[in-house]
Amino acid sequence: MSPDAHAPLEQPIGVFDSGVGGLTVLEALRRALPGRDFLYFGDTARVPYGSKPPELVRRFAWEISGFLLRQGAVALVVACNTASSVALADLARLGVPVTGVIDPAVAEAERYGHVGVIGTRATVASGAYQSRLEARGKRVWSLATPLFVPIVEEGLWSDGVAELVARHYLEGAPDDLEALILGCTHYPYLKPLLERLRPGLTLIDSAEPTARAVARSLPAGPGSGRVVHYVTGDPEAYRALAARLGVPAGEVRKVELGAL
Repeated sequence: MSPDAHAPLEQPIGVFDSGVGGLTVLEALRRALPGRDFLYFGDTARVPYGSKPPELVRRFAWEISGFLLRQGAVALVVACNTASSVALADLARLGVPVTGVIDPAVAEAERYGHVGVIGTRATVASGAYQSRLEARGKRVWSLATPLFVPIVEEGLWSDGVAELVARHYLEGAPDDLEALILGCTHYPYLKPLLERLRPGLTLIDSAEPTARAVARSLPAGPGSGRVVHYVTGDPEAYRALAARLGVPAGEVRKVELGAL
């Protein structure tokens, strides 16, 4: 542990997700804003969010946002499509900049005419992507793909079970689909598999466009690039999975649900 591990972070940006999926957004944010400090919250004890009622997800998002603000966060990034689709309007009342992952991904799909969306049941049922895309004149195909989240959370994205599930989900996708929005921040870890199954199909995830949106709205910041990870589940299991995903999670702190 570094000597300054207990020193306060400098105006950190808070990032949260139901589990490890938001690490894709965190890493993009760190590349876009290398001088900023970050707080990452993975609600690993209550993952997945996509199968839970919207009102429960809104409560979780509100609890986590309040926790991150108490830790000093000066802005929030909702690195979870489910929470972005049902809770973003509530979080906008917090008085700090709040960025979700849906609008940046939709903007990235602007050049395509026929766009697919895959995501959790809650995200797809909300119509958040579909309504935005259709308002831009796009033809939209959408499908809930809930099994992808536990596959990633269990580290099975290269396993044969992932291919069986992906083939099942994609068998009904239109042949003339031009782009597919990965409407869950867990899904980018399945990119190599999806590219192999549907060669030529453009895959769009929200990490890079979200990071660019945040970088446009916030200054480079006074920090040193430090990240503190908070989890509601087992810290060592989180650390091990983050390492498999290529994200070294140096500082991991356990948060009891009663503290939220």
